[in-house]
Amino acid sequence: MSTIADGLGDAIRSLGLPWWGNWISIILIAMLPVIELRLALPIAIGLDLDWGTAMLLSLFGNMVPVPFLMLFFGRVEKYLRRWKIFRVFFDRLFGSTRRKGERKLQVWGEIGLILFVAVPFPVTGAWTGTLAAYLLKLDRKRAFLSIFVGVVIAGLIMTVVSYVHWIWGIVILAGLAIVLIGIWKLESLVIHRNTSG
Repeated sequence: MSTIADGLGDAIRSLGLPWWGNWISIILIAMLPVIELRLALPIAIGLDLDWGTAMLLSLFGNMVPVPFLMLFFGRVEKYLRRWKIFRVFFDRLFGSTRRKGERKLQVWGEIGLILFVAVPFPVTGAWTGTLAAYLLKLDRKRAFLSIFVGVVIAGLIMTVVSYVHWIWGIVILAGLAIVLIGIWKLESLVIHRNTSG
């Protein structure tokens, strides 16, 4: 039975790296925005690493950028705002994120940040969760802990997806997406009813 992890592991194995090269590859892949742990963990499992090692390498790589993003994003933003194109971009991005994020945090609190990071889809994860925490001016230590818990949950979800046939992996992720969309829609209806009533 072909799993998602088998195909990804074969792709990395074909590079002929030594064991430590595979480990470094997993960490570097997990550090990348968008890709993060959601790809690094299945690759590690496909390389026949035991689950604990695969999870630790992926988790470590995924969390490495978070403190640096928390510390330096404000400086980078301030520097880039010197140019009008970036000012306009940041104003639109931050305005939209703050409007949507503040409402969700009022309802969900830090659990909302955990769930946002835990969903193993592109544009959700540690990088985007860190950006949301920065924009919403959340306490750094509590945001870091929420992001960490979310990454662990994403790792557990990706473990299940990695060990099943690729078709079942897609079914699991699609089912998770439908459930989460339903929860967010219900939450939006509750907020709308409470604010209009």
